[in-house]
Amino acid sequence: MRRVSIALVHYPVLDRAGETVTTAITNLDLHDMARSSRTYGVAEMFVIHPVAAQRVLAERIRDHWVSGSGKQRIPDRAVALDVLRIVPSLEDVFTALAGPAGREGVEMWTTAASARDLSVMTYVDAAGRLQGSGPPVLILFGTGWGLARELVEGADVRLEPIRAATDTGYNHLSVRAACAITLDRLCGVCARQ
Repeated sequence: MRRVSIALVHYPVLDRAGETVTTAITNLDLHDMARSSRTYGVAEMFVIHPVAAQRVLAERIRDHWVSGSGKQRIPDRAVALDVLRIVPSLEDVFTALAGPAGREGVEMWTTAASARDLSVMTYVDAAGRLQGSGPPVLILFGTGWGLARELVEGADVRLEPIRAATDTGYNHLSVRAACAITLDRLCGVCARQ
């Protein structure tokens, strides 16, 4: 299976009016997405935030659970949160994954709730693609109201939207839920059948 990493993007993302903004780090996102990452064998979970104070906050949360008093109380949380890598930009992620090759050495995937008019790949096909050879895969998850359009358009693979079998008229999952569903569909038992 190819190396899979994920990134929780706080910029550039959209607000409810469709404007590009920077969102705040949420403690619960870090915990739940790290736990999903560890469960499904994700190599790293990058937390992308351009504001230094927000990165410091994420690092404090990580350090509390990985090497601080949180590790003594709940050792399993240390195992999960050890996958966190906090960086200022997506370019830093590309460098971490592919060195000097940068973006060219990484296959960037997005979830596609906002890719309504762009081509998308089914989860079945994407899971099969992960079984082949190729560069590391980075799956982007957007905070706020989703990834900025340029990230969705620039993706090598846009995964089909997650939606209910019957249209409920509502489709705005938390990023934590979208991450868990996506990883289960790509790396779970059903993906291998």
